[in-house]
Amino acid sequence: MSIQSNGISFEHRQIADLIKPQATVLDLGCGDGELLAYLLKKKQVEGQGIEIDEQAIYKCVAKGLSVFHGDLDSGLKDWGDKSFDYVILDQSLQQVIYPDTVLQEALRLGKKVIVGFPNFVHFKARWQLAFRGRVPVTPALPFEWFNTPNLHFLSLLDFENYCAKRGITVKRKISISANKIIRFLPNLRAETGIFLIKKD
Repeated sequence: MSIQSNGISFEHRQIADLIKPQATVLDLGCGDGELLAYLLKKKQVEGQGIEIDEQAIYKCVAKGLSVFHGDLDSGLKDWGDKSFDYVILDQSLQQVIYPDTVLQEALRLGKKVIVGFPNFVHFKARWQLAFRGRVPVTPALPFEWFNTPNLHFLSLLDFENYCAKRGITVKRKISISANKIIRFLPNLRAETGIFLIKKD
């Protein structure tokens, strides 16, 4: 994830553009709080985060963020239905053990949910599998097989199909690669997908 001159990644700016000012936000797997801090500054949101990595939490606290230590797979029972305007799952859905359960909980908690994940069938990944015979390593997938946090491997089409089967409405989808919006053949050409979804 490349960082722009203003200190925020292109991906995070796309996510921020989906969020209305002064909304309530829960960021699941918020990492070091880069996105949450940006949302507080630019959109004046009322934001909270959940993160499992203690070192990342220290960085969040240093930024003045409200972040709870927690494991997304253990459940999110502390909040009632539709407690937040937006729940964010950016680069964390593919890392949890039970993505279906976590996503259903996110949809319960949020009026809308923003999901961002690497597209594992991007053409660079396909090329490495087909011609190098190795697990892909790309800018969007920078890890080796032995140290990757990713447990699940999905494409943009996989996620759209999942939403259709679960009765989840896709309100908006953004496909990006190399700090650009990809509109033509996104499942082949995009490195990352961002989806704004909801379930009534």
